[in-house]
Amino acid sequence: MLNQIFTGIFDTNTTTVIGVGDFILCVGVSLLIGIFLAAVYTYKSRYTQSFVTTLALLPAVVCVVIMMVNGNVGAGVAVAGAFSLVRFRSVPGTAKEIGAIFLAMGAGLVTGMGYLAYGVLFAVILSGMMLLYTRFGIGKRNCGNKYKTLHITIPENLDYTDVFDSILKKYTESYDMINVKTTNMGSLFKLTYQVVLRDVTKEKEFIDKLRCRNGNLEISMSMQETTSYEL
Repeated sequence: MLNQIFTGIFDTNTTTVIGVGDFILCVGVSLLIGIFLAAVYTYKSRYTQSFVTTLALLPAVVCVVIMMVNGNVGAGVAVAGAFSLVRFRSVPGTAKEIGAIFLAMGAGLVTGMGYLAYGVLFAVILSGMMLLYTRFGIGKRNCGNKYKTLHITIPENLDYTDVFDSILKKYTESYDMINVKTTNMGSLFKLTYQVVLRDVTKEKEFIDKLRCRNGNLEISMSMQETTSYEL
């Protein structure tokens, strides 16, 4: 009786009907995998509540999509591809976030095909590797505090082309001017450099030298913003 209620109106005699118990089992396992993946992702990572919630629900969503196309992986991937038409987030995601999304979708696809044990095994293995990579900092840039973004304000009558080159060569391993813009009604220029310091302990000395060259106008130095360029 219960299976008849959930029978599709377009089902035929040749259609494989998913039992209610099997449906609940697959979705339940997918939800548990999603919760597990979301918990793993929060380990030493910056995250938002909306992202973690979505990550926890995504395996179940993909699982249902695959089940509703009766195990046809090609059709399921095509249907799931429609999700890409909707922006997942309002800002670009990092490589780690995108990787977590694909991991959740992969787990949902496996459970949707009915391979629940493989889905759990897949989630455990990849989550374990994610924790391992995060724990040991694999791929983490060494001496990250040496990578700085430098902003220098100069008067409009000062040629910015190579005015700071001698100082930059002395105190940095490498430098690159990435932006120039006018400010204060065009009476000042603001230069932006990406620099790699030779010795972080000489940062103040470095800034003092720059102040002597730019007429003691505003100078700021901050850690390089790399999140929007991680891919």
